[in-house]
Amino acid sequence: MRQVFDGAAPVTQALDDGPTLGIVNPARARDRFVLARVDPDPGLADLVDWHWVITWDLPPGVTFTQAVVPHPVGQVVAEHTGFLAYAMPAAAVDRRTLSGAGGVVGTKLRPGGYRALLGLDRPGERGAVGPALVLGPTADRTGAEAIAQARRGRPDDAVRTVTPLLLAAAESARTPRSTAALAALAEAFAAISDAVPGTTVAALAASLGTTPRSLQRLFADWVGVSPKWVLQRHRVHLAAELLGRDPALDLAGLAAAVGYYDQAHFTGDFLRAVGVAPGEYARTCAAALG
Repeated sequence: MRQVFDGAAPVTQALDDGPTLGIVNPARARDRFVLARVDPDPGLADLVDWHWVITWDLPPGVTFTQAVVPHPVGQVVAEHTGFLAYAMPAAAVDRRTLSGAGGVVGTKLRPGGYRALLGLDRPGERGAVGPALVLGPTADRTGAEAIAQARRGRPDDAVRTVTPLLLAAAESARTPRSTAALAALAEAFAAISDAVPGTTVAALAASLGTTPRSLQRLFADWVGVSPKWVLQRHRVHLAAELLGRDPALDLAGLAAAVGYYDQAHFTGDFLRAVGVAPGEYARTCAAALG
């Protein structure tokens, strides 16, 4: 199973404390695993969005499958099989089934960070998973130490354990070209997050002082999806987040609030990304909230 869990971060944050963009039905997950989010070292701020640390301890014979609507980024993850690098997922919904007891220590890269950190000449094949060789020969041992810290309830220590490997890899990987691309992408993604409902790629490009074609080329070369795809995914993430917090929201009003001109278009995009229609998603979230 793929290993991607997402959210948003202040310094260290638990699942109950803030936005859960991408986590499907977060209320259902709260008693199944513990998620902490940790800000990166300043030396990694251009490449790393945040670190996430997950631990779980389920009763014998009990399993739990968590679904995530992925963000358009790669990850590096310390897990029991080793330290792995994950490109942007290929599937619309990513799932991980948990059983027994365990932990993982993940690093969510910034848009374009997967290509930059791994020193690739393209964004990477969607769905690709392999050893995080860029972190060096001690990565698996260091990852195991980080997981042990996580399972002792010390997510900050877990992140501090893997940070030197990431800093060394980042220092070796940075180039003037990647630095410029990551800065441009950071500005573009910030603009997408702040965009008013109904923002088009042309309007986004104009706000960034570039052309739609140049923006599309930047995304194709470093992210692997189009600006239009990212705008759409952001709207779905936001809609799912709002429904997860208040399942009683009017769906037509929600569609308009996140940038859709008609509810049918919103329903189609939501269904393709999340796997269920907004109304069904709201019902499952309501049941989880009790």
